[in-house]
This record gives sequence, C-alpha cells and structure tokens, in this order.
Amino acid sequence: MARGSTKKLPVKRAEASSFASDAAWTIMYGELTRPAGRPPSTKSLFKVVGEKIPDEFLADVKNKIRKEGLPITGVYIAHDSMSYPRYIGRGNIFGRLDARKRLNLLELRYFSFFVVEEKIHEREIETIMIRAAGPLLDFNRRKVRNDIEAGDIRDFESGTKYIERQYKRGRKSVAKTTRRRAGKVG
Repeated sequence: MARGSTKKLPVKRAEASSFASDAAWTIMYGELTRPAGRPPSTKSLFKVVGEKIPDEFLADVKNKIRKEGLPITGVYIAHDSMSYPRYIGRGNIFGRLDARKRLNLLELRYFSFFVVEEKIHEREIETIMIRAAGPLLDFNRRKVRNDIEAGDIRDFESGTKYIERQYKRGRKSVAKTTRRRAGKVG
C-alpha cells in the first residue's frame, strides 16, 4: 500500500472452528485480527456478528454465544430464501428471531445479527439498516432500497467475534447445485 493511502487493510480470520453443520453448511466461530501495520487502538463497533446464517442453526448459534459468555442482545435481520432482508429489529436477538420465524414460517430462511459493543448505538444501527432496506421489509410494517449486499466478514474491525457459513468441500448437494444454476447462491 502506498504511503499516505487511506485504503483500509482487511482484517484476518483467526482461531476459526466449526461448531454446527448439516449436509450443505458448516457454521464457524472465530475472531478477526488486525493486519500488520494497522494501529492497535482501533476499537471494534461490534462484539459479535453473524451474517446470513441458515435458520435451522438458530439454537446452535445462541448456545455457542452463551457458552462464550457473550451478550445475546443487539440488532438482527431476518432474510427470505432469496437473501433479501424482510425484518429488522433490535433487542433479544434469538428470542425475537425465533418469534419472527414462527410468524413467517415459509418466508424467512436466513438471519444476521450484530451484537453492538456500546448498547447505546443499537437504535442508530437499526435505523440505518431499516432505511437502507426500506421497501423490502414486508414484515416490518411499523418501521418502513434494495441494493444492499452482505459484504465480507473481513469488513468488520479486528477483535470482532464472528460466525459465518461455509459450503462444505467435496460432493455438492442438490440444493446447492440448483441455486448455482439459478444464478443465486446463498
């Protein structure tokens, strides 16, 4: 990187291990670390992030976070089968997501969540997300842009715990192959 450049070096994944899986997905837990040359004083906005985790792993993720002694309150997103956000809220992440899933059993498929380091910022983060997703929020009638993408787990600050899904290597599942042919993985 050139001297004086403002481009941020990506953080790195460290200490990743799997804690849940099925035929298509492996759910990983790890921590992001700062790259060489990045100031150690950069404070993370999030304690834990999870992006587009399949709904059948909701209980496994909740148990892992509790086992690690981390809080389970923050901002969350429920996504449909096409990975579009359909509900955004804040509070008890897993209780609210579970309730939302029961109300919209066939529509919601994935979830994302963000445990915020400073609880005072939860409302601001929720507001930004709702404004970005606006018309897509079918199930969020009280708080109602569709070009938002999930990004990369390394977009978050070092020191952030993360949970991410990874395709298993080897033989492809029928569902995965079908999604790829349709031009949509996820």
